[in-house]
Amino acid sequence: MRPQTVAKTVYTCRECGGTNPRWLGQCPHCSAWNTLEEGVAEPRGGGKHRYASLAPPSPGAQPVATLAEVEASDVERTPTGQDELDRVLGGGLVAGGVVLIGGDPGVGKSTLLLQALDTLSSTMKVLYVTGEESVAQVALRARRLGLEGRRLRVLAEIQLERIAAQLDAEAPAVCVIDSIQTLYSDQLTSAPGSVAQVRECAAQLTRAAKTRGCAMVLVGHVTKEGALAGPRVLEHMVDAVLYFEGDTHSNFRLVRAIKNRFGAVNEIGVFAMTERGLKGVSNPSAIFLSTHGEPVPGSCVMVTLEGTRPLLVELQALVDSGGPSPRRLSVGLDRDRLAMLLAVLHRHAGVSCMDQDVFVNAVGGVRIGEPAADLAVLLAIQGSLRGKALPRGFVAFGEVGLAGEVRPAPRGQERLREAAKLGFSVAVVPRANAPKKPIEGLTVHAVDRVEGAIDVVRGLA
Repeated sequence: MRPQTVAKTVYTCRECGGTNPRWLGQCPHCSAWNTLEEGVAEPRGGGKHRYASLAPPSPGAQPVATLAEVEASDVERTPTGQDELDRVLGGGLVAGGVVLIGGDPGVGKSTLLLQALDTLSSTMKVLYVTGEESVAQVALRARRLGLEGRRLRVLAEIQLERIAAQLDAEAPAVCVIDSIQTLYSDQLTSAPGSVAQVRECAAQLTRAAKTRGCAMVLVGHVTKEGALAGPRVLEHMVDAVLYFEGDTHSNFRLVRAIKNRFGAVNEIGVFAMTERGLKGVSNPSAIFLSTHGEPVPGSCVMVTLEGTRPLLVELQALVDSGGPSPRRLSVGLDRDRLAMLLAVLHRHAGVSCMDQDVFVNAVGGVRIGEPAADLAVLLAIQGSLRGKALPRGFVAFGEVGLAGEVRPAPRGQERLREAAKLGFSVAVVPRANAPKKPIEGLTVHAVDRVEGAIDVVRGLA
């Protein structure tokens, strides 16, 4: 009697995809903790390479070329019909480009892509591959959104090889895979959603997109930390990575690009969820500004940059008497930077919050990562501490250093023009950002140091 072969066990890191023969608390490849998952080791492939079925007939390998002799031209883009999505993509989809979009369940990823495909279907062949819903469920959503879908092709399938066969048969110009975590390949024995399956399916679909010239959009799940599920190598395979952000209890959604080989990164698109799906917001600054009847203490508006778009965001601060261990809490801003700014405020402006609880919030759920928010945060904190509101139509921006100096922010003139366009009349900015020519309707106060900015504000109050 032949002895039964025992499958070999291997532990794979869900962050980097590295493998280890035994379980460890820390991944030896990327040093992440508690990320190794048990699985069955895949047998070593022999003979024909598993990518051979997708490889196109080629007359030969490409010769080595001199970079200066290579003809480079701008890639042709196909607008999706969603202006905010096109802004994030850099103008539209690129033939052969692979886009990975991730977000929380129910945030609107499938809705946005279904709307885009319905628009694109009027001018080209498109295919929507769903692995999480049936064709009837997709049709029901399309009816609810008011989409005709007369030329929109839909396939409910999770086996990679069958999807590849349909790509050959349909030859679509744009294909959406919803989602990559549901697919599996017969060439692997692990379950769908495992690190090996996600990596393998993404690699084969990326190769298929490149060889066929098909624009591919992959929908990815996110972990509880908000990162895309699966190994980080998934983000390296694709040409663009978009994150769909937003609270399911709010009507507004943000699409942010963190990687784009065909356009600028850190661009942001703003959508509003309606009964007819997602609609682009032409003036996103309106959703990040509170509607106070009268100016209130602890509120300051700043101009931040999201890619090429200047946005006005309201920063709110609340300073209240604390106990022996005062709290420092920030939402939408870096907490460590808040602690640093409080120290600068005490040392250089004589405003002490050592025995106070300090809470800072960016209105609208936006996250601000640039240091240009420093000055607005400090002015909001001192306003809440003194109980004095800033004047109506006030805006501020600028980086604050540990020595108390106010440093310039990039593209300050664009920020000031955006503030003036939206009706703001008073601005406190770094001296290096002061405009050379007056801006109509806007009075600009240029400052060099934190104490100078606070003196200006006290004089305006």
